[in-house]
Amino acid sequence: MRVFHCDHCGQLLFFENTQCLSCGRPVAYLPDLKVVGSLDRARDGWRSPLPRAGELYRLCGNYTAHQVCNWAIPDAEADDLCLSCRLTSVIPDLDVAGHREAWYRLEVAKRRLVVTLLALGLPLVSRDDDPEHGLSFEFKADPLDPAQPRVLTGHARGVITVNVAEADDAERERRRTSMHEPYRTLLGHMRHECGHHYWDLLVSDRAPLEEFRRLFGDERRDYGEALQAHYLNGAPYDWQQRFVSAYASAHPWEDWAETWAHYLHMVDTLETASACGLSLRPARRDEPTLPTPPPSTPSRTPFDDLLDSWFPLTYALNNLNRGLGLADAYPFVLATPVLDKLRFVHELVASSRDGRRTAEDTRLAADPGLRRQRQIASKQRLGAGRTRAV
Repeated sequence: MRVFHCDHCGQLLFFENTQCLSCGRPVAYLPDLKVVGSLDRARDGWRSPLPRAGELYRLCGNYTAHQVCNWAIPDAEADDLCLSCRLTSVIPDLDVAGHREAWYRLEVAKRRLVVTLLALGLPLVSRDDDPEHGLSFEFKADPLDPAQPRVLTGHARGVITVNVAEADDAERERRRTSMHEPYRTLLGHMRHECGHHYWDLLVSDRAPLEEFRRLFGDERRDYGEALQAHYLNGAPYDWQQRFVSAYASAHPWEDWAETWAHYLHMVDTLETASACGLSLRPARRDEPTLPTPPPSTPSRTPFDDLLDSWFPLTYALNNLNRGLGLADAYPFVLATPVLDKLRFVHELVASSRDGRRTAEDTRLAADPGLRRQRQIASKQRLGAGRTRAV
């Protein structure tokens, strides 16, 4: 995520802000400019002082009516809701205590996902606009009758369902602990479930399918039986040598979705670190280093260069968290097979965005020996931090 500032007083703004805390002006995310900017009241709407801004804006209907959004809409567009809010087709009953707050948290996570997907150049349309290939989100609560089935977070044919209980930090932590997961967040749910959607769009019945099966396995394996076996028997003892998470070992579709989500974690965090100007220059040369901030557009960077920034960054994140008495921010191990899967996602996103790979990624993909040399060289430079963040 980028760093933003008020266009009137220069105060630092964050992605979720609705008001500048210095000058008091209302602020909104302007999707045509990809910035959070301050607004001035105009006769027929709102204006931005930025030179490339549209003539007029109006606030998203969920901004004005419910205060769960902070996006503006160029006045030339006909919709009352912003692109992100139009993706939501079902919301929880707002008369139930806690549901409005839960809805707000769900929308915040979804907006972050939407900005990342748009920055990656991935196709993103609502299911209303494209019933066959569009995407929609349903935020549902468990029924009051305990005899009725509970809402399961998941994906089905472009519809992502999220149980609103996941927006409660205590409940989400309880579920994380009961399922022995190292990491569970609302944004992580969004990223994982949208991975299933983009598998349908980018991999299924398309040219990358053969390479997908080589890396992730044959997705034609019975999905229901695979999940049942996973929940009954758990992950293989050596899952860390092949998968980014224990759940990824359940089925190739889940391996893909977990890897996809992890890639989105990486590019968003690296972009944020770049925007903050973060670098690491330790006194000892054998410690993880980041001499300059990460690339500002990680998805357009050769994959191995992306990794050279990623592992020092996760090393710093975990050490900072430990200094605060918190669990590791990045509790993952990236073995070589996992890196190969992440590379596949990186290259697929690049080819989807502009119809081609970067020259470096093309050269590495065509020469496994060269790719291995690059991996060994990076590992030697970064030491243990190269494959495990501690």
